[in-house]
Amino acid sequence: MTVLLDRDGPVTVISLNRPEKLNAWTAGMRERLIELLRESGAAPEVGAVVLTGAGRAFCAGQDLGETAAIDPDDHAASDAWIDGFDRLYRAVLDLDKPVVAAVNGVAAGSGFQFALLADLRIGHAGVRMGQPEVLSGIPSITGIWAMWNILGRAKTTEFALTGRLVHGAEAERLGLLTRLVGEGEVLAAAIAQAKELAGLPAGAVALTKGRLRELEREALADSVAAAKKVHAAAYASGEPQREMTRFLKGRGK
Repeated sequence: MTVLLDRDGPVTVISLNRPEKLNAWTAGMRERLIELLRESGAAPEVGAVVLTGAGRAFCAGQDLGETAAIDPDDHAASDAWIDGFDRLYRAVLDLDKPVVAAVNGVAAGSGFQFALLADLRIGHAGVRMGQPEVLSGIPSITGIWAMWNILGRAKTTEFALTGRLVHGAEAERLGLLTRLVGEGEVLAAAIAQAKELAGLPAGAVALTKGRLRELEREALADSVAAAKKVHAAAYASGEPQREMTRFLKGRGK
Protein backbone atom coordinates (compact mmCIF):
# COMPACT_ATOMS: atom_id res chain seq x y z
CA MET A 1 0.00 0.00 0.00
CA THR A 2 1.40 3.39 -0.97
CA VAL A 3 -0.34 5.28 1.85
CA LEU A 4 -0.45 3.85 5.37
CA LEU A 5 -2.48 4.79 8.44
CA ASP A 6 -1.52 4.06 12.04
CA ARG A 7 -2.71 5.21 15.45
CA ASP A 8 -0.77 6.19 18.55
CA GLY A 9 -3.31 7.07 21.21
CA PRO A 10 -5.19 10.19 20.06
CA VAL A 11 -2.84 10.70 17.10
CA THR A 12 -3.37 9.39 13.57
CA VAL A 13 -0.14 8.88 11.64
CA ILE A 14 -0.51 9.00 7.85
CA SER A 15 2.58 7.86 5.94
CA LEU A 16 3.44 7.96 2.27
CA ASN A 17 4.87 4.52 1.55
CA ARG A 18 6.74 4.54 -1.72
CA PRO A 19 10.32 4.78 -0.44
CA GLU A 20 11.92 3.44 -3.62
CA LYS A 21 10.55 6.53 -5.41
CA LEU A 22 11.27 8.93 -2.51
CA ASN A 23 7.51 8.89 -1.93
CA ALA A 24 6.87 10.76 -5.18
CA TRP A 25 3.13 10.58 -5.47
CA THR A 26 0.56 9.71 -8.09
CA ALA A 27 -3.04 10.90 -8.42
CA GLY A 28 -4.17 7.66 -6.78
CA MET A 29 -1.99 8.27 -3.73
CA ARG A 30 -3.33 11.77 -3.33
CA GLU A 31 -6.94 10.56 -3.53
CA ARG A 32 -6.20 8.01 -0.79
CA LEU A 33 -4.64 10.75 1.33
CA ILE A 34 -7.79 12.83 0.96
CA GLU A 35 -9.90 9.90 2.16
CA LEU A 36 -7.71 9.30 5.21
CA LEU A 37 -7.55 12.99 6.11
CA ARG A 38 -11.33 13.30 5.97
CA GLU A 39 -11.78 10.13 8.01
CA SER A 40 -9.36 11.47 10.63
CA GLY A 41 -11.19 14.76 10.76
CA ALA A 42 -14.51 13.02 11.34
CA ALA A 43 -13.26 10.55 13.99
CA PRO A 44 -13.99 11.87 17.51
CA GLU A 45 -11.22 9.75 19.02
CA VAL A 46 -8.58 11.46 16.86
CA GLY A 47 -7.14 14.61 18.39
CA ALA A 48 -4.30 15.36 15.98
CA VAL A 49 -2.70 14.12 12.76
CA VAL A 50 0.94 13.46 11.86
CA LEU A 51 2.03 13.39 8.21
CA THR A 52 5.27 11.65 7.24
CA GLY A 53 7.00 9.49 4.64
CA ALA A 54 8.68 6.09 4.65
CA GLY A 55 12.41 5.72 4.14
CA ARG A 56 14.67 8.70 3.48
CA ALA A 57 12.10 11.11 2.05
CA PHE A 58 9.01 12.94 3.17
CA CYS A 59 7.78 13.40 -0.41
CA ALA A 60 9.74 14.20 -3.56
CA GLY A 61 6.63 15.67 -5.17
CA GLN A 62 4.90 14.61 -8.36
CA ASP A 63 5.86 11.33 -10.02
CA LEU A 64 7.09 12.79 -13.30
CA GLY A 65 6.43 9.51 -15.06
CA GLU A 66 2.72 10.23 -14.65
CA THR A 67 2.69 13.84 -15.85
CA ALA A 68 5.27 13.61 -18.64
CA ALA A 69 2.66 11.99 -20.87
CA ILE A 70 0.05 14.77 -20.61
CA ASP A 71 -1.12 15.72 -24.12
CA PRO A 72 -0.21 19.37 -24.88
CA ASP A 73 -3.74 19.91 -26.22
CA ASP A 74 -5.53 18.23 -23.33
CA HIS A 75 -6.46 21.21 -21.16
CA ALA A 76 -8.98 19.09 -19.24
CA ALA A 77 -6.19 16.78 -18.07
CA SER A 78 -4.12 19.74 -16.90
CA ASP A 79 -7.12 21.21 -15.05
CA ALA A 80 -7.93 17.85 -13.44
CA TRP A 81 -4.36 17.60 -12.21
CA ILE A 82 -4.59 21.02 -10.53
CA ASP A 83 -8.03 20.19 -9.10
CA GLY A 84 -6.56 17.08 -7.48
CA PHE A 85 -4.03 19.16 -5.60
CA ASP A 86 -6.73 21.67 -4.66
CA ARG A 87 -8.76 18.88 -3.03
CA LEU A 88 -5.71 17.53 -1.23
CA TYR A 89 -4.57 20.88 0.10
CA ARG A 90 -8.08 21.72 1.27
CA ALA A 91 -8.35 18.34 2.97
CA VAL A 92 -5.37 19.36 5.11
CA LEU A 93 -6.47 22.94 5.67
CA ASP A 94 -10.05 21.92 6.50
CA LEU A 95 -8.98 19.75 9.43
CA ASP A 96 -10.09 21.35 12.68
CA LYS A 97 -7.46 19.23 14.44
CA PRO A 98 -3.75 20.08 14.65
CA VAL A 99 -1.51 18.69 11.91
CA VAL A 100 2.20 18.04 12.45
CA ALA A 101 4.57 17.12 9.60
CA ALA A 102 7.39 14.74 10.48
CA VAL A 103 9.78 15.81 7.73
CA ASN A 104 12.15 12.84 7.73
CA GLY A 105 13.97 13.60 4.47
CA VAL A 106 13.62 15.41 1.17
CA ALA A 107 10.44 17.47 0.73
CA ALA A 108 10.36 18.88 -2.78
CA GLY A 109 7.86 20.42 -5.19
CA SER A 110 4.28 19.61 -4.28
CA GLY A 111 5.63 17.45 -1.44
CA PHE A 112 7.26 20.59 -0.04
CA GLN A 113 3.98 22.45 -0.38
CA PHE A 114 2.18 19.61 1.38
CA ALA A 115 4.59 19.87 4.33
CA LEU A 116 4.05 23.62 4.56
CA LEU A 117 0.30 23.06 5.00
CA ALA A 118 0.92 21.42 8.37
CA ASP A 119 0.51 23.58 11.45
CA LEU A 120 3.94 22.56 12.75
CA ARG A 121 6.89 20.88 10.99
CA ILE A 122 9.62 18.89 12.71
CA GLY A 123 12.72 17.77 10.82
CA HIS A 124 16.44 17.07 11.14
CA ALA A 125 19.63 18.72 9.92
CA GLY A 126 19.90 16.51 6.83
CA VAL A 127 16.45 17.39 5.50
CA ARG A 128 16.35 19.03 2.08
CA MET A 129 13.39 21.26 1.27
CA GLY A 130 12.49 23.39 -1.72
CA GLN A 131 10.56 24.06 -4.89
CA PRO A 132 12.54 22.65 -7.86
CA GLU A 133 9.59 22.41 -10.25
CA VAL A 134 10.97 25.06 -12.62
CA LEU A 135 13.96 22.78 -13.29
CA SER A 136 11.53 20.28 -14.85
CA GLY A 137 9.78 22.93 -16.92
CA ILE A 138 6.81 23.11 -14.51
CA PRO A 139 5.69 26.60 -13.39
CA SER A 140 5.51 26.95 -9.61
CA ILE A 141 2.13 28.59 -9.03
CA THR A 142 0.55 26.90 -6.00
CA GLY A 143 4.10 26.77 -4.66
CA ILE A 144 4.17 30.56 -4.57
CA TRP A 145 0.97 30.52 -2.51
CA ALA A 146 2.31 27.89 -0.09
CA MET A 147 5.58 29.75 0.49
CA TRP A 148 4.41 33.35 0.52
CA ASN A 149 3.21 33.73 4.11
CA ILE A 150 6.26 31.93 5.49
CA LEU A 151 9.04 33.30 3.30
CA GLY A 152 7.75 36.63 1.99
CA ARG A 153 8.29 37.98 -1.53
CA ALA A 154 12.08 37.93 -1.73
CA LYS A 155 12.67 34.35 -0.59
CA THR A 156 9.57 33.03 -2.36
CA THR A 157 10.91 34.50 -5.59
CA GLU A 158 14.32 32.93 -4.96
CA PHE A 159 12.89 29.47 -4.25
CA ALA A 160 10.42 29.56 -7.14
CA LEU A 161 12.92 30.75 -9.77
CA THR A 162 16.12 28.95 -8.75
CA GLY A 163 14.66 25.62 -7.66
CA ARG A 164 17.30 25.30 -4.94
CA LEU A 165 16.83 23.07 -1.92
CA VAL A 166 17.90 24.05 1.60
CA HIS A 167 19.05 21.82 4.43
CA GLY A 168 17.47 21.58 7.86
CA ALA A 169 19.27 24.38 9.68
CA GLU A 170 18.44 26.95 7.01
CA ALA A 171 14.92 25.58 6.72
CA GLU A 172 14.43 26.14 10.45
CA ARG A 173 15.90 29.64 10.27
CA LEU A 174 13.48 30.53 7.47
CA GLY A 175 10.46 29.09 9.27
CA LEU A 176 10.02 26.16 6.88
CA LEU A 177 10.68 23.88 9.85
CA THR A 178 9.37 24.61 13.32
CA ARG A 179 11.99 22.56 15.15
CA LEU A 180 15.07 20.42 14.51
CA VAL A 181 15.71 17.11 16.28
CA GLY A 182 18.05 14.18 15.71
CA GLU A 183 17.61 12.26 12.46
CA GLY A 184 16.24 9.20 14.19
CA GLU A 185 13.93 11.21 16.45
CA VAL A 186 11.76 13.02 13.92
CA LEU A 187 8.66 10.81 13.95
CA ALA A 188 8.71 10.30 17.72
CA ALA A 189 9.08 14.04 18.29
CA ALA A 190 6.23 14.79 15.87
CA ILE A 191 3.94 12.28 17.59
CA ALA A 192 4.83 13.71 21.01
CA GLN A 193 4.08 17.22 19.73
CA ALA A 194 0.80 16.02 18.22
CA LYS A 195 -0.23 14.39 21.51
CA GLU A 196 0.50 17.64 23.32
CA LEU A 197 -1.69 19.54 20.85
CA ALA A 198 -4.42 16.90 21.07
CA GLY A 199 -4.60 17.55 24.81
CA LEU A 200 -5.48 21.22 24.33
CA PRO A 201 -9.11 22.45 24.52
CA ALA A 202 -10.52 21.15 21.23
CA GLY A 203 -13.01 23.98 20.73
CA ALA A 204 -10.39 26.71 21.03
CA VAL A 205 -8.07 24.83 18.67
CA ALA A 206 -10.83 24.34 16.09
CA LEU A 207 -11.89 27.98 16.18
CA THR A 208 -8.31 29.18 15.93
CA LYS A 209 -7.65 26.94 12.96
CA GLY A 210 -10.90 28.12 11.42
CA ARG A 211 -9.67 31.70 11.47
CA LEU A 212 -6.31 30.71 10.03
CA ARG A 213 -8.17 28.89 7.25
CA GLU A 214 -10.22 31.99 6.47
CA LEU A 215 -7.03 33.95 5.93
CA GLU A 216 -5.78 31.38 3.40
CA ARG A 217 -8.95 30.29 1.59
CA GLU A 218 -9.24 33.20 -0.87
CA ALA A 219 -5.52 33.12 -1.69
CA LEU A 220 -5.67 29.38 -2.39
CA ALA A 221 -8.68 29.78 -4.68
CA ASP A 222 -6.88 32.53 -6.59
CA SER A 223 -3.74 30.38 -6.81
CA VAL A 224 -5.65 27.38 -8.18
CA ALA A 225 -7.38 29.53 -10.82
CA ALA A 226 -4.03 31.03 -11.85
CA ALA A 227 -2.38 27.60 -11.88
CA LYS A 228 -4.96 26.27 -14.33
CA LYS A 229 -4.28 29.11 -16.77
CA VAL A 230 -0.52 28.96 -16.42
CA HIS A 231 -0.20 25.19 -16.55
CA ALA A 232 -2.49 24.98 -19.57
CA ALA A 233 -0.19 27.41 -21.38
CA ALA A 234 2.91 25.59 -20.19
CA TYR A 235 1.72 22.15 -21.25
CA ALA A 236 0.44 23.50 -24.56
CA SER A 237 4.02 24.60 -25.30
CA GLY A 238 5.27 21.07 -24.68
CA GLU A 239 8.17 22.34 -22.53
CA PRO A 240 7.23 20.50 -19.29
CA GLN A 241 6.80 17.22 -21.18
CA ARG A 242 10.19 17.63 -22.87
CA GLU A 243 11.99 18.51 -19.65
CA MET A 244 10.35 15.71 -17.65
CA THR A 245 11.12 13.17 -20.36
CA ARG A 246 14.74 14.34 -20.44
CA PHE A 247 14.95 14.03 -16.64
CA LEU A 248 13.48 10.54 -16.66
CA LYS A 249 15.85 9.41 -19.41
CA GLY A 250 18.82 10.80 -17.49
CA ARG A 251 17.73 9.05 -14.31
CA GLY A 252 17.46 5.78 -16.19
CA LYS A 253 21.12 5.85 -17.32
